[in-house]
Amino acid sequence: MSIREDIEKVQNKVEEIEHQSLAMEILKEQRKSNKRLFIALIVVLCMWFATIGYLVYVLNDIGVVEEVTTQEVKDIDSVGGNIINRGERWEQ
Repeated sequence: MSIREDIEKVQNKVEEIEHQSLAMEILKEQRKSNKRLFIALIVVLCMWFATIGYLVYVLNDIGVVEEVTTQEVKDIDSVGGNIINRGERWEQ
């Protein structure tokens, strides 16, 4: 074997190691990126559920009507501020 062949073998091995190292760096960066995206997705989903929960709470709170009291028609004279007296309009 000549020195030239030895040098070529060493250069080939160095290139191979560099390619593997570059591939590993790219893989590690991709893993970091995927982890960041997963965490962002989890945060967005939590915020989405919180928003929906708040919306349901507000809509239920608005939908609750205070107790309504009714009076029968025979008590129309006792209703304050009425403008109807026995089916006819009062002239004021």
